Amino acid sequence: MYKKQLKLQKLICIAAIIACAIIFVYALGIMTDLYDAMYSTMMNPNDLSETDVPGSRIYYYMQDFNQDLLKYSIVLILLGCLLFITQTHSRRKYYIGNYVAIGLYSAANIAMAIWAHTWIEAYKSFFVTQVDFEALRKHADMWKTAYVDSTFWFDIHYAVFAISLIITGLLIANMIWKICLMKEEQKLIEAGKEVAA
Repeated sequence: MYKKQLKLQKLICIAAIIACAIIFVYALGIMTDLYDAMYSTMMNPNDLSETDVPGSRIYYYMQDFNQDLLKYSIVLILLGCLLFITQTHSRRKYYIGNYVAIGLYSAANIAMAIWAHTWIEAYKSFFVTQVDFEALRKHADMWKTAYVDSTFWFDIHYAVFAISLIITGLLIANMIWKICLMKEEQKLIEAGKEVAA
């Protein structure tokens, strides 16, 4: 039983790093379409009301969020590395460091998912309701720039953070399984000592 559990926990820890890397890549890509379509519409970045396309200021509104998302995704990657530093991926018996690493990683992922979902949904709503897509199409045709009315980069966050939360759930489930196995092993050791006595 321990062999299966050890293999599984290694796979989960590797998946935890991959999930964080996916969030990092998402943070790099989320502004791509907005930049291509809306950056050129702003005639004066110091005065966001001076634009060819009403609502295009969303590109500037999202800058701080995007920077924070990128920073937090790097923190998540470091917390994923902490799982390996504490040898959570290979340890037969967990110690306090393993529980701390799992707790920090799990709490950070859950908090990040809630925080990101809240802001992304707000920006998506602004994009859909405030951007004048007719004016954006005219601007794109005139200046040969990209025209974007797709909410793909907003919508894909459901998949990105679902992966992260599933991995977090598996990590916690693995920890509970590990605790049960450690208790069973302790009972067997104690029973062996009683028989030997």
